[in-house]
Amino acid sequence: MSSPTADVEKLRRIIEVARGDRRADFVVKNAQIVDLVNEEIFEGDIAVAEGFIAGIGSYSGVEECEASNLVAVPGLIDAHTHIEMSMLTVSEFARLVVPRGTTGVVADPHEIANVLGKDGVMLMLEEARSTPLRFYCMVPSCVPSSPLETSGARIGVEEIRELLEEEEVLGLAEMMNFPGVVSADREVLEKIVLAGIVDGHAPGLRGKKLNAYIAAGASSDHETTSFEEGKEKLRLGMWVMIREGSAARNLVALKGLTGNRHTMLVTDGDRSVKDIIEEGYLDHVFRRAIEEGIDEI
Repeated sequence: MSSPTADVEKLRRIIEVARGDRRADFVVKNAQIVDLVNEEIFEGDIAVAEGFIAGIGSYSGVEECEASNLVAVPGLIDAHTHIEMSMLTVSEFARLVVPRGTTGVVADPHEIANVLGKDGVMLMLEEARSTPLRFYCMVPSCVPSSPLETSGARIGVEEIRELLEEEEVLGLAEMMNFPGVVSADREVLEKIVLAGIVDGHAPGLRGKKLNAYIAAGASSDHETTSFEEGKEKLRLGMWVMIREGSAARNLVALKGLTGNRHTMLVTDGDRSVKDIIEEGYLDHVFRRAIEEGIDEI
């Protein structure tokens, strides 16, 4: 733990760089900077000091990188993924995707939980802490996936309660048991109430059953496959995750839903290692969106 004196001196150096009175540790020169708030792209330098962006404008640095004709964007966040589906450990996954611009993920460690339960989720959390990837996760909601499945473990209300105490755990992962939600199954509702934040999984769910699912707390859906289905979910307040992976590809069908802050691009973990290496990860999905005519900002 650093001392208050060291923290004050670090902050002083950052401020001096921001003012232009001290050279930055590193400067990205002449980049095309994407401003997501004003929805514009402008040219400038990005000054980094003590691991933080101290300022944008005109700066000099101890080290400099010329970025003329290159675009600087905020780190990409995959809001719904399953890292295990890539057949990689978190460390190897991070080694592939971070250099391509994906700096954060919200993972559903459902597959490892099916095998090892709570211990499996903890293993992923512990490994992720040693990587440059900002790793957040949701607690798998349905382990096993169904009563017909032979799994290595079970995650119930108590395991969810314990995992929610971890700093990186944000809520309950995709509630695949939407029939249990709609029918008000007690154990399912206990999980929802405990978690507060709940990701949805509702393929084809429409009408009053969709109303019931959303009223129970499901706030997002990544299983939407048609424009009308997506429009209804947006109308009812859901966040629609547009999935574009190696197998499931919904971008073309759903591109008309974009242009608002309640839609997002995700992979759902469905990017093969081969495709990640050859085409990219979430950066590939964004390039596909631009190819489909979606505004780059």
